[in-house]
Amino acid sequence: MTFFRDRAAFDQALATLPAPDEGAMEAAANRQASLTKPAGSLGRLEDIALFMAGWQGRERPRADTIRVAVFAGNHGVAARGVSAFPPEVTAQMVANFRSGGAAINALAAACGAELVIVPIDLDRPTGDIAEGPAMTEPECLAAINAGAAVIQPGIDLLLLGEMGIANTTAAAALCAQVLGGEAGQWVGRGTGVDAAGIDRKAEAVRLALARHGAHCGDAFETLRRLGGREIAAIAGAVLAARLSRLPVMLDGFICGAAVAPLARDNPQITGHCLAAHCSAEAGHARLLDALGLEPLLRLNMRLGEASGAAVAAQIVRSALAAHGGMATFAEAAVASGR
Repeated sequence: MTFFRDRAAFDQALATLPAPDEGAMEAAANRQASLTKPAGSLGRLEDIALFMAGWQGRERPRADTIRVAVFAGNHGVAARGVSAFPPEVTAQMVANFRSGGAAINALAAACGAELVIVPIDLDRPTGDIAEGPAMTEPECLAAINAGAAVIQPGIDLLLLGEMGIANTTAAAALCAQVLGGEAGQWVGRGTGVDAAGIDRKAEAVRLALARHGAHCGDAFETLRRLGGREIAAIAGAVLAARLSRLPVMLDGFICGAAVAPLARDNPQITGHCLAAHCSAEAGHARLLDALGLEPLLRLNMRLGEASGAAVAAQIVRSALAAHGGMATFAEAAVASGR
């Protein structure tokens, strides 16, 4: 299924976002008020239950079917020495995902999620963003639709992640373009580069902004010029999920950077999104603040590949278990105190 037949369809979808089901949220709130606990005593777990109710349109939302989608892409800017690992590692890690040997395999199994791996043209790295656009318009649209394609009926919660050597450089460029600030404020150690590597990343971002900044007038063009195939895919998945009213869990810095151009055009895009965690990557906390997202976890993680999202999914499961499984005051014959 092609969600977005052309760039105009992508723009139109982003401009006309559906809202959550207010009736379902009200019914869920009424149920919360009747459960055998003091009002608000489960804190943010209660908020998560109402959030899920609104997007699923159910008084008792569920997380029975969770899909983890990990997108992979390669970046031309890697040739500038911005990563501690060579580009071949992207394909090698995809093979590891498929053979079951990565962290996300173990963590997806732990939260009962289906894992879907989507490599996108790994044999064709994007253009070096310091020299030219990352993608042509057809390439960017194809990547966006590759992300949208993971949306299927019956999914209760979508967890998004990525793999791509040098993608923290592209993400830093997106953040600097959309949110402002110096390149050095957005680049971090990524896969573990040293101080010289960080300097190379910052210089690549500065060159990219100088070349493309004046042309990044909308989300699509910003993604096309400064992003990557896996980053555009995440953006496509987030937008398509919104059209399907499917709640989304964003993993780390890369996922947030993919959403940033969408949020600049329509700040409501984050309404169906949860932030799994605040990673150790430089700039992630600032990015989450700009997107208006409060992370569920702060565990100093920086792996990517939806690892943080899979851990945070356990919190969503707990929130919904309490919301749906507790007795009401009337059912338990307990005085409510009201």
